[in-house]
Amino acid sequence: MSTPEIESIVADGGDADDILRSVVAALAARYSWAGVFFVEEGDLVLGPEAGTPDEPRRTRVPVRFNGDRIAELAVDGAPEEDRTALEHVAALVAGHCLVGWDTGGEHWEP
Repeated sequence: MSTPEIESIVADGGDADDILRSVVAALAARYSWAGVFFVEEGDLVLGPEAGTPDEPRRTRVPVRFNGDRIAELAVDGAPEEDRTALEHVAALVAGHCLVGWDTGGEHWEP
């Protein structure tokens, strides 16, 4: 998987919710389904999603901020060789997944 389209979406900036929705839509155009699960009080809660779910074929990649898992990027139908690219996408969207997350006073800018 190539990530220039997603890199462009993130680089263009804007509202975090809009960016995440656009990234999920771009991933769902390649895979059967894509979504972002946010960590809320220790549980994963589904945020933006697109496509048709196929859970048995789900790949989950942690989204981290300062080493803490703040979300998970999930796609259905990704071949194993796409995992590194999906990890790159997770790193790109990490700052946009901080909505409602306690950054411990550390400044962040999506």
